Amino acid sequence: MPVKLADFTREEQDPSHVSKMFERVSQILMAGEAIEYIAVQSSVATPSLAPDGVVITTKRIIFYQPKLLGGVSFIDLPWRELVDAKLAEGMLRSTITVLHTSGRVLTMASLPKAQARKVYVLLQQREQEVKEERRQRELEDKRAAAGGVIVQSAGVQPSARPLTAPASAPADLMTRLRTLKEMKDTGLITAAEFDAKKAEIMSGL
Repeated sequence: MPVKLADFTREEQDPSHVSKMFERVSQILMAGEAIEYIAVQSSVATPSLAPDGVVITTKRIIFYQPKLLGGVSFIDLPWRELVDAKLAEGMLRSTITVLHTSGRVLTMASLPKAQARKVYVLLQQREQEVKEERRQRELEDKRAAAGGVIVQSAGVQPSARPLTAPASAPADLMTRLRTLKEMKDTGLITAAEFDAKKAEIMSGL
């Protein structure tokens, strides 16, 4: 479906600024990346400059900052590097703050409330997706460390394939048992799964 300018001016964004931002950001998009939302500052510190803005794409958040003589600074943050996002609302305008995995903090102030709220909602959605991806990776790492224990999601029937554990040194078996207990304590596996895997590991002693 072709993108229409009206898609990015529903919260009263200035069409001329949105058009310019869309054009400039489109030139730096990666393959398969698309613009989802554009927010534009409602005030400009330097009258000769266009306002700053925030562009949300399918792969990252981009802080768009025009410079003198027509230049533009792009500061982007891939979704996988998003740690936290905050919204601070004032009487008329709001501020979006984003925390990067490196500890760097990115801020965009003077956004109209409706636009800032929309950006915040999108950031919260992405933040939850990133957290779930990290949780899944940690789960896979713990499962591998425990010798391949199969963790079932709610409503999923256990695999009929038997769990097997290769012969290991006693020290390695103890490490696997500790990891297995951590998984049970944090709710990654059920008590039944813990007992079954523990018995299998103990049989290797």
